[in-house]
Amino acid sequence: MTTLADPVPGGRPGDVERATALAGELAGRGVHGIVLAYVDTAGVGRVKTVPTAKLARAAAWGVGMSPVFDTFLANDAIVTTDVLGSPDGDLRLYPDLDGLVALAAQPGWAWAPVDRITQEGEPHPGCGRSVLRRIVRETAERHGITFRAAIEIEWAVGREDAPGGAFAPAAEGPAYGAARQVAFGDCAADLLAALAAQGVDVEQFHPEYAPGQFEVSVGALDPVAAADRSVLVRQTVRAVARRHGLRVSFSPAVSAQGVGNGGHVHLSAWRDGRNLHAGGEGRHGMTAGAEAFAAGILARLPALTAVTAPSPASRLRLRPSQWAGVFTAWGRETREAALRVVTGTAGVRDRAANLEVKPVDLAANPYLALAALIAAGLDGLASSARLPEETTGDPAGLAPEPAAARGVRRLPQSLAESVEEFRADPVLRAALGPVLADAVIAVRRGEIEAVRDWTTHRWRMPTGGSTEGGPADA
Repeated sequence: MTTLADPVPGGRPGDVERATALAGELAGRGVHGIVLAYVDTAGVGRVKTVPTAKLARAAAWGVGMSPVFDTFLANDAIVTTDVLGSPDGDLRLYPDLDGLVALAAQPGWAWAPVDRITQEGEPHPGCGRSVLRRIVRETAERHGITFRAAIEIEWAVGREDAPGGAFAPAAEGPAYGAARQVAFGDCAADLLAALAAQGVDVEQFHPEYAPGQFEVSVGALDPVAAADRSVLVRQTVRAVARRHGLRVSFSPAVSAQGVGNGGHVHLSAWRDGRNLHAGGEGRHGMTAGAEAFAAGILARLPALTAVTAPSPASRLRLRPSQWAGVFTAWGRETREAALRVVTGTAGVRDRAANLEVKPVDLAANPYLALAALIAAGLDGLASSARLPEETTGDPAGLAPEPAAARGVRRLPQSLAESVEEFRADPVLRAALGPVLADAVIAVRRGEIEAVRDWTTHRWRMPTGGSTEGGPADA
């Protein structure tokens, strides 16, 4: 369980002693450096590293980092808000020792997620991890509700020697096909071994739909730890692939055509150890609270896509009839609905039932995505919101009248539309806070401008550097 206490100058009680012991243990295992990792507003992973011997100092006093990265775009251009984007100022990166892990695919290195605090010792208002932890902590304190979450990881694997940076799938074969598993088998076995060594609970691994595409599903954790795990899994996928001479992309769209990479979120609410999504008297066993929570998310999906599908490339993935969930519809095990109610198999529903949110990809900052989704669900819970009529089949086939009766409409078809929905949504803006909400808007607008003159044929596998979403992947 992730600690819900914010870091403080000098370290939380016991942190320095614990870090000193961990550093000695890691050094004895041949670990020389610690990767301190966070995710910026654009969804790009950023890091600093320290020698293993400096871990205790980092736990006590943090490591310096500029706040300017809160307004970096995916291509490393910089935009500004009224308080962010300046070269002035400094923050401190504090490693969360609960998340510290030796990296099995990068011998000599360990990894830890960080929180960012100001030099005055306050949580940085642009830190998505701190915002998510605050929402989780306040929900537990005020309402007695906790959450379990997991983020699916999809990626495309390509050949390193493909000419001109073009994408050439490194594993051929049909979707979910045995041939593709065989082609990628050695690399996949190393990946599973590395994840196991790092304590990542893998539920399943399989070839996905698009050429060279794979997916790994992991076990559910508290939301902060689930977001940490998403970042760690991607770090591991990259490292294992590189050791096999392969390249990977988590971009929502590796090319302008075909199915893109998703990052579906699974989320469930719990009270007093009981899963609110099972054993209730509502539809499909949901309790009234679970239905209201789901209705809150469903109602705010258009605005949520500014956070959950935040890249210009995301719109190349969000197309009808491709299981991307592009309509404001819900249904039990309906893979075309944006909100899928997963009941689980009889016998395990009290543990397995959850909501799957489908219009999410891995260009999203996972901390912001979970924070916004939980905030939307809590607003539905507070207002006792009601789910509309369930949708079965493909919502794209609904006639206008029944679609309107069920509240089924297409999610924003441009990032600009998503931004305007988010800008006008007081619940989501309040949940993230004014500094972070303004950063989201500024970064999204900056990325829209960065690709304004592009055509879809320019989207292709990244030639290096970033493997997140956005202009750097074009």
